[in-house]
Amino acid sequence: MTHVIDAHFDLLMDVAIQREHGKRNVIVSDYLPGFVAGGVHTIVAAIYIENKFLPEMGLRKALQQISALHAEADESPDKIMVCKSVDDIENAKKAGKVGFVLSLEGAEPLYNDLSMLRIFYELGVRFMGLVWSRRNFVGDGSHFSPVREGKKGGLTEFGVRLVEEAEAMGMIIDVSHLNDEGFWDVVEIAKKPIIASHSNCRSLVDSMRNLTDEQIKAIASTNGVIGMNGVNIFVADDDDDSNLEGLLDHVDHIAALVGVEHVGIGLDIIEPFMKYESPDVIAQASRKDFDVVKGHIQVPGISKALAKRGYSDEAIELIMGKNFIRVYQEVWK
Repeated sequence: MTHVIDAHFDLLMDVAIQREHGKRNVIVSDYLPGFVAGGVHTIVAAIYIENKFLPEMGLRKALQQISALHAEADESPDKIMVCKSVDDIENAKKAGKVGFVLSLEGAEPLYNDLSMLRIFYELGVRFMGLVWSRRNFVGDGSHFSPVREGKKGGLTEFGVRLVEEAEAMGMIIDVSHLNDEGFWDVVEIAKKPIIASHSNCRSLVDSMRNLTDEQIKAIASTNGVIGMNGVNIFVADDDDDSNLEGLLDHVDHIAALVGVEHVGIGLDIIEPFMKYESPDVIAQASRKDFDVVKGHIQVPGISKALAKRGYSDEAIELIMGKNFIRVYQEVWK
C-alpha cells in the first residue's frame, strides 16, 4: 500500500490554542477522521509563529506547539505517534497510527542563537524551514504579493551557519517561503537533498512563493522533492481554474521538466485555520484563499486524478510519499 505523506500542515497552532482553552485529544477529534478516511499515513506538522508573537514570544510559542503534539500523542498512543526517523514513520503506519514529524516553518524561535537548534532536534524537529514570508535572522522571505520594502538580501552569516549546522545534525532544509536570493545561497551551500515542502511552479502562476524552472531544476539536482501546494492563489491565476486539475498541471510541469521522482504532496490546507483570520483582512484581500483539495479526506482523489492523466501506479506511489521518504532516508540520522 502506498505510503501517503502530506509534507506541510499547520495544525499545531490550532491544537495548541485549543489545548490552552482546556480541550484535549484535539487531533483525534478534529483531524484524525480526515487522515484515516483519506488514507494519509504521515503528516509533517509545521511550527508556525504568528507575527504578533515575534520576536519576544517566538521560542515560547514554538515549544508550546511541540509540547501540545507530544501531549496529544500521550493521550492517544494507539492512534497517533511523534516520529523522529524513517523507522518511526514506517512503524506508525504498520501499527495503524498516523505519524507526525515536526518542522520549523521559519527559524524565528531560534532567534539568532544556533545553540537552540540542538534542543529542537532532540524534541523531534527534522525539517528546517528557514523563513516564512517575512525577514528574520536567516534571510528574507518571499511575500505573497508585493510589499513596500528595501533591498532584499540573501542568507545572512547566521543563515549560512544554520544551513550547515542543520544538515550536519540530520535536518532537511526546506526552501518554501525563501526569496530567490536566499534560495540560490542554499543551493550553493547545501550538501544534501533540499526540499520545497509546499511550493508550485512560477511558470504557471507568477507568484514569488512559487518556484522558477531553474529553481525546480536546482532542487532536483540535489535529489530533492517539491511538495504541491493546494492553496488556490498558488494553483491558478483565477479561482475558476483553481481546482484539482489545476494543481495537477503543476505536477505535470515538474514531471516533464525534471522527472516524477522530484514531485510530492505538501497541500498546506488552510481552511480549518481561517477562523483565526480577521474578517476585515479577509474582506480586503484581492482573492479569498481556499483549498483546492477540501481536507485530507479528499487525498485519494489526487491518486485517481493522476491515474486518469496516465501516471503509472509506481509513479503515483512516488508522488504520494515515496519520493519524500527517499529524502528522509538520505538526510536523517
